[in-house]
Amino acid sequence: MSTDTNTDSSWQQTDVTRLLGLDLPIVLAPFGGVSSVELAATVSNRGGLGSYGLYGYGADRIAATARELAAATAKPFALNLWLPLGDSENIHPSQEEFDHYLAPLTRYFEELGLPLPERPAAYLPAFEEQFEAVLEARPAVLSLVFGAPTTDVVERAHERGIRLLGTATTVEEAVALDQAGVDAIVATGAEAGGHRVSFLRSAEDSLVGTFALVPQVVDAVSVPVIAAGGIADGRGLAAALVLGAGAAQIGSAFLATRQSAAASVYRDALRGDGAAHTVLTRALSGRLARGIPNRVTTEVDEVAPFPVQNWLTGRFRPTAGERGIADLMSLWAGQGTPLVRHDDANALIDALLADAGARLA
Repeated sequence: MSTDTNTDSSWQQTDVTRLLGLDLPIVLAPFGGVSSVELAATVSNRGGLGSYGLYGYGADRIAATARELAAATAKPFALNLWLPLGDSENIHPSQEEFDHYLAPLTRYFEELGLPLPERPAAYLPAFEEQFEAVLEARPAVLSLVFGAPTTDVVERAHERGIRLLGTATTVEEAVALDQAGVDAIVATGAEAGGHRVSFLRSAEDSLVGTFALVPQVVDAVSVPVIAAGGIADGRGLAAALVLGAGAAQIGSAFLATRQSAAASVYRDALRGDGAAHTVLTRALSGRLARGIPNRVTTEVDEVAPFPVQNWLTGRFRPTAGERGIADLMSLWAGQGTPLVRHDDANALIDALLADAGARLA
């Protein structure tokens, strides 16, 4: 249970908690590739919103994951999908183009003793396939990144009783999401770790800081707002609420806990010196993302388009993680990562509540 000694917990009830049926204004960021049922269920069971990233998951795997989550928690949880952006679902490079994209990465396959991958028939499952599986699973919440949902997506989700969260990196994107009919908006600042999920302008032209973005979004939209980016402790949670957000989405601090699916070498990196010097890079996925620099981010200059680059590096990154080679992994991390203090998710939640509660009393 929480160690918070402040008896006034009224600050914990907000427009977001009421909308989503939560007890705490804390949202776990969805992690592509390193989400875990244990961590999502831990956050949900404590009264926040546990989230699970479904990037690259086919329908069967989505159904199985949703069943595991439902067995681990009776509380609301969110599943997360990437909307198709541009022609990302229709990229089919020729063999010659594929070989050209692979060439700058061959050194890493050789270093790990892995065979070079062959050109696949597809690089990602179709969004429609994933969405149908989510509809069948009926999570309390579906969070979306890289776009605004169509009217069909909104209506079909709402028919199943699923709340929709959209993700914005600018006020313009937040307004577009509001007009599309989402139930709440995650305003994610440039400090956030992982991919920059901009969709109306280039990611490089959408780097607004969290605490400049949040109050502007609050003023511009009609739905509740969740603050994200650089929030890793109770001070950040309190600040987000004071600026008008109804909850804070927290990533790196939870990713560093033992309940996450991050490899131990990744969790160590989140506590290392490099965490204070994150960079924005396309080297690992083909899309701009914030993480701790390593050999891949510094050595790879020629990058294939997304999702080809992400698929290619995804052929060696898991092996690197298993072998503890951080230089060949995606070490996504936000600018608040040096504030990471806890290796247990429950201890982190206790600290968030105690510190925010003391400041908001």
